[in-house]
Amino acid sequence: MDSISLVGLTLAVSAILVGQVLEGGHVGSLLQPTAFLIVIGGTLGAVMLQSSVRVFRTGMQMIRWVFMPPPLDYESLITDVVGWSNVARKEGLLALESQIPSIEDPFIQKGLQLLVDGVEPERLREVLEVEIDTWEGQMKQGAKIWEAAGGYAPTIGILGAVLGLIHVMENLADPSKLGAGIAVAFVATIYGVGFANLVFLPVAKKLLGVIGTLVSMREMLVDGLVGIANGDNPRIIESRLKGYAG
Repeated sequence: MDSISLVGLTLAVSAILVGQVLEGGHVGSLLQPTAFLIVIGGTLGAVMLQSSVRVFRTGMQMIRWVFMPPPLDYESLITDVVGWSNVARKEGLLALESQIPSIEDPFIQKGLQLLVDGVEPERLREVLEVEIDTWEGQMKQGAKIWEAAGGYAPTIGILGAVLGLIHVMENLADPSKLGAGIAVAFVATIYGVGFANLVFLPVAKKLLGVIGTLVSMREMLVDGLVGIANGDNPRIIESRLKGYAG
């Protein structure tokens, strides 16, 4: 669990609600189902229009990374690579084949299999870097749907405000209906700006940060596997890989 994401979201929402109360307002006045439907429905539709099914599905699935990111443990991966290096140095590359079935990550499995198959070091690097670039591009496309949502939401909020004002103008002769229209108008704007800056854009930046870390770890892995293929000393490999961890 990434606690800072949960704390940050809670703090942001709480600050707005407490500020509303301190100004003498009521939290209930910010709860407008119509405004919510306009902003969220309109934003979702716009994002779906610009995206392919694959990209949209990827972006939706990645939302869990905001609170439960994938393992980002450099030290554990370095330990594994150094262990493989020691095995290869003592028993040969073929000895690593028995470890492949126990590995869950398909990328690591592929790298080790190429290593066991005796692929030349530079060819090994080339193949894995192509896969890294492809994976990174796909993941970034998914993350950017949240960035797009952050761009659309404020404008959809303004659209909701205009719709609310139209409703007000249509009912000037009936004062009992004016309050609801004005409420939708203002709350729709709040929802648009609020969701964009408190949810959508921060989520996009968080996901891009996680992707960047995963790419760095994969590049570190490739460097380690190439070192093993070259027959480098395990201590040299470990020293080089620790540079990725900062």
